[in-house]
Amino acid sequence: MRESRAVSVIHFVLLIVCAVAIYLACEWFVNAVEWLGERLNVGKMAVGTILAAFGTALPESVVTLVAVTTGATEEARNIGVGAAMGGPLALATVAYGVTGGMLLLERRKERSLVLATTGRPADGPDGVEALGDEKDMKRLAKDQKWFLPIFVVKVALGLVAFAFKPALGLLFFGAYAVYFWREIRSGDDGEEDEVLEPLKLRPKAATPAPWAVVVQTLATLVVIFFASQLFVKQLDAIGPMLGLSAAVTALLLSPIATELPEIMNAIIWVRQGKTKLALANISGAMMIQATVPSGLGLLFTSWKFDGALLWAGLITMAAIVYLLVTMRAHKLTPGRLAVAALFYVVFGLGLIPILA
Repeated sequence: MRESRAVSVIHFVLLIVCAVAIYLACEWFVNAVEWLGERLNVGKMAVGTILAAFGTALPESVVTLVAVTTGATEEARNIGVGAAMGGPLALATVAYGVTGGMLLLERRKERSLVLATTGRPADGPDGVEALGDEKDMKRLAKDQKWFLPIFVVKVALGLVAFAFKPALGLLFFGAYAVYFWREIRSGDDGEEDEVLEPLKLRPKAATPAPWAVVVQTLATLVVIFFASQLFVKQLDAIGPMLGLSAAVTALLLSPIATELPEIMNAIIWVRQGKTKLALANISGAMMIQATVPSGLGLLFTSWKFDGALLWAGLITMAAIVYLLVTMRAHKLTPGRLAVAALFYVVFGLGLIPILA
């Protein structure tokens, strides 16, 4: 009994240590990737949608690649299919929801500061200010318009079977290539230049050397990759201790764990007042998750959905439609963004009868 408790404590301690390691590594990563964007002369939004998203999604894509290409059985290879569906779901719901919650907290702090310094409350209630002007909303909605049709096709292909379906995986790679090219060529979108924080690896250098930027970027990615994998393993062990089945742990908790770096990036950028970068990082990561793992899954598996995977796809699409409608109406506020997390709660409740 004591040995069992000791093992449980170890898993929980490792879970916390991994979460802290991921957060700290992400702080160094976002610092490095902003300098990387400066060195590569890409637009500020591309730093979030391409560089940061590609960096944090790359380890997950590698895991999917290993699962679908080296799995000894069809069931083992289908782990990659689950990851390809779970990633976008967690990003469209939990990641956006956490970002909205962080924005609410930051704006509440600002209101408290105004009250403390002026003696008068700030005008307007919390969380009702839109996240940007009409141009900003169009920019955010554009990413969702790219994602939604690709994701609909991705889900539809999981419901049918035909001879040349695997070849369609190449189209998903092509879709991301087009998105990548569009983002890289988009420029700064009129954004004003801002002074970057010193590179953490070279804090005294006004302009860090390229090698320092590359080293910090790669080193933090290595830490994020291994800490994320260890975090997932701890969840897999803790799930049964909490009375959760392996299926529930894999479908409900593992997606959040694998997308933890993107969520941490968003939290850090919101704390730094860089909301647009935080949102761009999530939308960019969603585009990668909708295309690259899907292409791999189509090429190397039967890409056949069961009830749980279909339910994940439907909830993801519902969340994106909700966000897209609020963006197009120019009514996306921190509060409405936080509501996106409720879609994940609906997903969890819907799993109960499916897995029963």
